[in-house]
Amino acid sequence: MGEFSLFDLRVIVERIEGRSVCGLKPGDSFEVTQSSHIRIPGGGHFCIYALSAILPLLPAVQRRLADNDWLQHDTLVACPDPDERVLMRIERIGERTLRTEDHT
Repeated sequence: MGEFSLFDLRVIVERIEGRSVCGLKPGDSFEVTQSSHIRIPGGGHFCIYALSAILPLLPAVQRRLADNDWLQHDTLVACPDPDERVLMRIERIGERTLRTEDHT
């Protein structure tokens, strides 16, 4: 069939401007690899509400973007909880080639 490339990503808690009720702290992270695998290092956790804010953006950031695409430059995403104000940063950590036939 063919091949395509995607970036592996790391999402890192950049800072918390409110109070962290969910237990996240700066430096907490998770990685998205092989298109759809989520790995949380060291048996940690990640708040599902913070995760819900960032999940819709990940498929776009996994792909090559035009130089003037806003997602190419705006890497911070805010958790929807106004009391916590958790800011997360998306970074690309590598690129891999995948086989089209292995994915739906």
